[in-house]
Amino acid sequence: MVSGYRSGIEGGVKTGMKKELAHYVSLPYTLLVHSIKDESGEYFVGCVLELDGCMSDGDTLEEAYENTQEAMEGYLEVKLAYGDPIPRPIKEKDMLNGNANIYLPETLQQRLTVEAKKEGVSLNQYILRKLSE
Repeated sequence: MVSGYRSGIEGGVKTGMKKELAHYVSLPYTLLVHSIKDESGEYFVGCVLELDGCMSDGDTLEEAYENTQEAMEGYLEVKLAYGDPIPRPIKEKDMLNGNANIYLPETLQQRLTVEAKKEGVSLNQYILRKLSE
């Protein structure tokens, strides 16, 4: 199972950094938890989308959520202690704006364009329909 990211900083967070840490912990980061079923049984894994590598797990959904929050605190503590930049939370409107940029090989784009023209629709409509099937 995945273990939480914990601080190895000597003496923990300095007094001046406690407020800053509390500020970052209170920001609306995107915390995702999902279940995993494998030969060992079922468990839950959580991660903080904006904080690369910040994750933890638990035997229950609640435990994974709490452990991931704790891992986030440790992750942010280390970033602050070393003066590393801390990513900002993704705004919901940026996540769910309906836009997705994809890059296609030229031959695939040509083939899809031909198929869309045959059906009398735009390339965007054709791809959307195919993705929805």
